[in-house]
Amino acid sequence: MDFVMKQAFGGATKDMGKMLGGEEEKDPDAAKKEEERQEALRQQEDERRSKHARMEAEREKVRQTIRDKYGLKKKEEKEAEEQAAMEQACEGSLTRPKKAIPRGCGDDEDEDQDSILDTVLKFLPGPLQDMFKK
Repeated sequence: MDFVMKQAFGGATKDMGKMLGGEEEKDPDAAKKEEERQEALRQQEDERRSKHARMEAEREKVRQTIRDKYGLKKKEEKEAEEQAAMEQACEGSLTRPKKAIPRGCGDDEDEDQDSILDTVLKFLPGPLQDMFKK
């Protein structure tokens, strides 16, 4: 069949014969070529990674000069300082830190009670309102 296909497709490539169901030709050096290709890919990947690492190091230098110039701190440093401040405030305390309590919650309990009483009185009938106001 190969002979017939080669004559019928005189100028066709080897791939055409493979697509039509012909057998693949075995390359004796295929394993060696594949290994070389894999090694080349690994080498390219290593070069790419080192290039990106160098570029990132340069960017970090520029960032650091800007931080130094304007007195800015790294995000990690800010978070570390805030965490240390929270731990210091909470040290020895069994309750949550005051910073975690929303503003207006539990600050002035007397005002809250008066406002609740006034709100309830608004919904009562007239004579009952007079009794509670006295």
